[in-house]
Amino acid sequence: MNNLQTSLKALFLLVLLAFWPLQSLAQEAPRIPNFWDPQERFIKPNVKDMPRLRFLTTTDFPPFSFIDKDKRLAGFHVDLARAICEELEVSPVCQIQALPFDQLQPALMGGKGDAVMGGMAVSEANRNDLIFSRPYFRLPARFVGKAKAGLSEPLITALASKSVGVVDGTAHAAFAKAKFGNMHLQLFETQEAALSALKEDKLSAVFADGLGLSFWLQTEQKRAFQAKKKPCCQFIGGPYLSETYFGGALRIALGEGNEELEQAINFALRSINDKGRFTELYLRYFPISLY
Repeated sequence: MNNLQTSLKALFLLVLLAFWPLQSLAQEAPRIPNFWDPQERFIKPNVKDMPRLRFLTTTDFPPFSFIDKDKRLAGFHVDLARAICEELEVSPVCQIQALPFDQLQPALMGGKGDAVMGGMAVSEANRNDLIFSRPYFRLPARFVGKAKAGLSEPLITALASKSVGVVDGTAHAAFAKAKFGNMHLQLFETQEAALSALKEDKLSAVFADGLGLSFWLQTEQKRAFQAKKKPCCQFIGGPYLSETYFGGALRIALGEGNEELEQAINFALRSINDKGRFTELYLRYFPISLY
């Protein structure tokens, strides 16, 4: 996750500062992901007597957490943490602190925070020391293609024998080789090179990380708007999720033995989803839906 944070930081900040007003240019009604079983119910633990609830996050995982143009900590994780505090009625004692990614777990285990919301994945190395909330987000892979091409599901058929670009050596390339054997995969050194080939009609589609592709689509929408043209490209088909290839879901990490707070956070996350607050935050930070 840390590599993804670094590679996307500069691109996201450019999109955020320059292109944010273009949310209305999205090419289709956004799809809002839902990670909850509608039949499952959560009981709200009483944590109102907590002396404080300290969330730890990072400054370099946009749009989840970053420093905005006013030098303030901002992002999806920051607003979600505040929403959790509101649901648990502990806003007056709610604190959010940013640290470098590699300091998050030591700070949590050292008692300098109560919960980490920073893209920390469940692993063999940390599962004995930490407990994790229910998933609140997953980062999908997506295809992008030319808007004029009219490609749609099932893409396994629509893209059969067509040229599809992937970045060599990435998890997305490995996934494509394993799952899309009927497509003609072309390997590129960078995502920028693959997307340039797509715009030049040398490819039918590009398969890559949905988050990075959404930033690129926003950039292309801005350029099209300025040129008074239609955007060249769009997401095609649906999202692809794989813990094996793309990593697990985003969860909130807590210290071992903190099950009561874990239950409270799960209740809050579910309540935020049911009340439509998750949708509000999702549309704010992902104007072109990853899903």
